Amino acid sequence: MAKQIKFIGTPFLAILMMIVISSCRETIMVNTPDDAETVAVPLKKTIFPKRIIIPETVRIRDYFDYVDSLAVAYDSVNAYPISEHILVRANPWIIDTLANTDYYRMIQRDSFVYDQKEMVVLKPADTLIIPDSLFAYRILGDMGKTWIDVNIPEFKLRIYQDSTLLFTFPIRVGQNRERYLAMSDRVTDLRTIKGNGQIIRHVKNPDFYNPVNCKQFYVTKRDDERTTLMPQIPWIETEINGIRNGQMIHPTTNPKTLGKAYSNGCIGVKEADAWVIYYYAPVGTRIQIRYDLRITNESGKELIMKDIYQRGD
Repeated sequence: MAKQIKFIGTPFLAILMMIVISSCRETIMVNTPDDAETVAVPLKKTIFPKRIIIPETVRIRDYFDYVDSLAVAYDSVNAYPISEHILVRANPWIIDTLANTDYYRMIQRDSFVYDQKEMVVLKPADTLIIPDSLFAYRILGDMGKTWIDVNIPEFKLRIYQDSTLLFTFPIRVGQNRERYLAMSDRVTDLRTIKGNGQIIRHVKNPDFYNPVNCKQFYVTKRDDERTTLMPQIPWIETEINGIRNGQMIHPTTNPKTLGKAYSNGCIGVKEADAWVIYYYAPVGTRIQIRYDLRITNESGKELIMKDIYQRGD
């Protein structure tokens, strides 16, 4: 039996489709893009490449569609899981590249970026590793042992793997007051809610609304008084104490607000840090948000934090 298949789109998609269909055990008839000829291709058991070469430029605006399509294609023909998070964790240089699109990192390099979505993530001839089963399951195991710790009065978010500290990031937290928010149509306690829970959703291409008046906005004024378009960086939704209260972990375009009780309840982080947190916090990752005033710093010294919410706890 023969299958008539016509490849549509970029040459890379054609190559990827060849990988997918090559797991079948029959001969197929492959039409060339201009239908000039039909070529018989004998099929055999798929042998996955250790590496693939990126054939075209991928910018931030197309990045998620691109890596999602790669993950779906390889996952569909694999006996083990391949997800976006597994794929990128197998290629950590991608996280570094995304983190370096941070507006303030670019400014330090004397480069003003108005539209972050136009920045290049993957370039032609870049190489990606497609992990084998051992590598993929090792990454899955690491992700299953990863959890997030937030201490509100310390203004710190930490990522652990078991008891090993991987990252520490500065944050901003909710203001110590109540305010009417049109988005919820009620007076809301803006303090960041403490408790235990998990990551339940990622928003890869968020829209931006002012929660006070529900007006959508598209630009932001940076700490240096320059205006840019809002960047495309994932927002992470939490569920705390079994309740989805809209409390998100997301980047702020104004890092001067870090270390302050400034937000409407969400946990704000640097743009660069948001990319790292996203790839270390797949859906299902455990999170604890605490309010500990007494802490021990990296040198073993005990410190007392300011009671920003006047809770005394």
